[in-house]
Amino acid sequence: MDSWFEEEQRIYVHPKDPFKRIDILPSSRTIKVEIDGIVVAESSNVMMLIETGLPSRYYLPPTSVDWALLEPSDTVTSCPYKGDANYYNVNVKGKEHKDAIWWYRYPTPESVAVAGRLCFYNEKVDIYID
Repeated sequence: MDSWFEEEQRIYVHPKDPFKRIDILPSSRTIKVEIDGIVVAESSNVMMLIETGLPSRYYLPPTSVDWALLEPSDTVTSCPYKGDANYYNVNVKGKEHKDAIWWYRYPTPESVAVAGRLCFYNEKVDIYID
């Protein structure tokens, strides 16, 4: 057996916790992301992902990010609620901030609203919300 199922639904990564949920809400609040005082991204076209037990995450469109500072990472993680995440390292002032950004190319159906958008680790960057 190479897969587990709940009824006809294939289980991805692990079974979902019935007491955990995610909500994805569009927001026009301006989100500015800085690392070491350098603006890495800024947008007022944000998808806010709220997940039980975790800090709110802000998914920004790729056009709002300074791509000159980004370098693809080999890191890939998997989440049963969102799918497989790919990562970027951010290089600011000669310092590499490993896996500071992640994104979902093909998220799960419940998280399709964040497809292609980039999210920053709140714990690794400075996020300003207006």
